[in-house]
Amino acid sequence: MKNINFKSIITSLLSICWISFFTISCNGQSQSDPIRVACVGNSITWGSAVENRAENCYPNQMQRLLGEKYEVQNFGVPGATMLNLGDKPYMKENAYKEALLYKPEIVIIKLGSNDSKPHNWDDYKSYYVRDYKSLINSFRMANPIVKVFVCLPVPVFGDNFNIKEKVVREEILPMVKLVAVDEKATLIDLFTPFLNLGDLFPDKVHPNAKGARKIAEIVFESVKEVKVR
Repeated sequence: MKNINFKSIITSLLSICWISFFTISCNGQSQSDPIRVACVGNSITWGSAVENRAENCYPNQMQRLLGEKYEVQNFGVPGATMLNLGDKPYMKENAYKEALLYKPEIVIIKLGSNDSKPHNWDDYKSYYVRDYKSLINSFRMANPIVKVFVCLPVPVFGDNFNIKEKVVREEILPMVKLVAVDEKATLIDLFTPFLNLGDLFPDKVHPNAKGARKIAEIVFESVKEVKVR
């Protein structure tokens, strides 16, 4: 009977464990599984006013740009506010709960336009930064490896739907920039690239399919090189 080389067996087992460690991420996700991307936001994320929304909302257009290595889910809620004391707080919506359960590896947050409405902003704007940070940290609790991207709102080309252009431009934009710095999140500028493209916003607030395509392209450029696993 041949002698059993226990040292070789142990070395082989360790090698298998080592390989397994690198093929499974810390949240139990296989390296071969698609990277989960959650798009969090309001009607612009959801795709209100976008022709053929199911195909042309920005998350779905970005899915096509990113390809099969990514899985992009749309958790947008029309009318949603970042403010938890606003008239439709995102963090009280089912979409928010579903987004947390999704445990995204990348989360893209685009909220703020609806917060500019006077009945939301005038009394509660001092809570905007606090609530934004709370939203970010809830995703970090759901998945510690998540990469967070925060978006500057697109421009408002007229005070339609009671959304106030001046508030978005002069007050909300600086707050989003502050949150990005404080939370070490990646800032995506969706404001500047659209300043001269008002024709892509037929109702002065929501982009059409072409505008949604441009949002998808801008976000894609920020996301595509990010190493998650």
